Amino acid sequence: MSTGAMETETVGTPAGDARITWYRDAKPARAVVAVSHGAGGGIEARDLRALAAALPARGYTVALVEQPWRVAGKKLAPAPKTLDSGWTALWPALEKPGLPVVAGGRSAGARVACRTARELGAHAVLALSFPLHPPGRPEKSRVDELTGAGVPTLVVQGGRDPFGRPAEFPQGTRIAEVAHGDHGFAVPKKAGVGEPESMAVITDAVVAWLDEMFG
Repeated sequence: MSTGAMETETVGTPAGDARITWYRDAKPARAVVAVSHGAGGGIEARDLRALAAALPARGYTVALVEQPWRVAGKKLAPAPKTLDSGWTALWPALEKPGLPVVAGGRSAGARVACRTARELGAHAVLALSFPLHPPGRPEKSRVDELTGAGVPTLVVQGGRDPFGRPAEFPQGTRIAEVAHGDHGFAVPKKAGVGEPESMAVITDAVVAWLDEMFG
């Protein structure tokens, strides 16, 4: 992924062992961007891989976080409280480099980052594919989790995400749209946009946002 060093660290939590994969470049970083996966996948997701490949060279250490249930090989994520307790327990390991930490995640991981940001002292939240509501159920809104983060938040959302399209988010939300992207940022071939271009939209938006805070 990155041209810099990659290290893996296991961290014990009340929910079991979590795993952090660090991506760093040789030069001093300005912040740690810690990103966890969703309820249906792991850190091999295309957007997480793209961030790990692009950000270290731009001055940001990336920590891809695997929640304990995923490390244990389970297929179903546990209840939100268990997810939050696992994330909270591994937070000191993310702070160890002594840099500001941006809490992030995709889908369910974004919800965890939002719910815990204020309590943990996160500098900001990066919400990838935030599941604003279950597909087809806009009345079951989770907007309070997003707006309750209490820190600067960037939402990166696919233009056709059934869990919430960009236009459904509240006015004033800082949002970067991946045109034609679904919940996993996959884009149909007929859109005429390749995956590298879609991933560049994500990494460019995230770097620009980070540079505003840490540049």
